[in-house]
Amino acid sequence: MIILGMDTSNDTLGVSLWRDQSVIGEIVTNLKKNHSIRLLPAIADLMEACDLAPQDLDKIAVAQGPGSYTGLRIGVTVAKTMAWDLKIPLVGVSSLALMAQNGRFFDGLVVPVMDARRGNVYAGIYEANGETVIVKQADVHLSFAELLMNLAEKDAQDVLFIGDSIANFKTEIKMALGERAVLAGEALCYPRPAFLGELAHLDTGVPAHTFVPTYLKLAEAESKWLEANQDV
Repeated sequence: MIILGMDTSNDTLGVSLWRDQSVIGEIVTNLKKNHSIRLLPAIADLMEACDLAPQDLDKIAVAQGPGSYTGLRIGVTVAKTMAWDLKIPLVGVSSLALMAQNGRFFDGLVVPVMDARRGNVYAGIYEANGETVIVKQADVHLSFAELLMNLAEKDAQDVLFIGDSIANFKTEIKMALGERAVLAGEALCYPRPAFLGELAHLDTGVPAHTFVPTYLKLAEAESKWLEANQDV
């Protein structure tokens, strides 16, 4: 089985190819550049380097969210278009679950975090078991203070925070969790598309036309419109 994976849910742009339990190619950049003009060339370059054509693909895996609204729409649109055209399944993978894979050898809880602005974050709580991570608490949108309160109430497990925004919360993390808290190094804070095939290969996927991103919250413009029209 050959799976093309793509992630545009944040500043990181990642593309990977997975074949028969192995990652055969991967492209990753962490640049604040427009994914809409870089994703398709990255896919083409990777497939050419791996001597594969679109018709060789059996499945497509895409980071489904949460994350950047614009980024998610770019990745999901490309993934849906390719899956539809090739008539192959499309599998959505949580963007936070993808990030959490970097902590799979940590002995304790793994908490991937994405900045959602105004003191809020997207976060999930996972537990590492040496080879993978399992979900302990589903991905949510909440204030970072609420997240820390939730973690402080749990047992004495150590907690690994992963994400490029965690440095902004270092003081709050240490105050709430003390020595239980571990902040991942910068190289571990970015999602690796290489894990997409592994996470998606046992998932049967869905038809492309039924697939939608997971935003976890409305866009600011949508929220303001609903507030302004709630009594209409």
